[in-house]
Amino acid sequence: MTTTTYSVNGMTCGHCSAAVTEELGKLPGVQEVTIDLNAGGTSAVHVTSEAALDDAAVREAVDEAGYELAGA
Repeated sequence: MTTTTYSVNGMTCGHCSAAVTEELGKLPGVQEVTIDLNAGGTSAVHVTSEAALDDAAVREAVDEAGYELAGA
């Protein structure tokens, strides 16, 4: 198991967090997603998975939820 923290811009509420959690949860090997919401700023998204995730897949999942990885 590995836990990676990503920075995500644009989330403002619980619904935002749920959307990101749902999309990241669809990635193969993801066991858990937790979010430290910083409304309107950059939120820390912690993803626990069986192995390291492909950055492009994570970026695509966050984008599908309607948000952006910081530094994108």
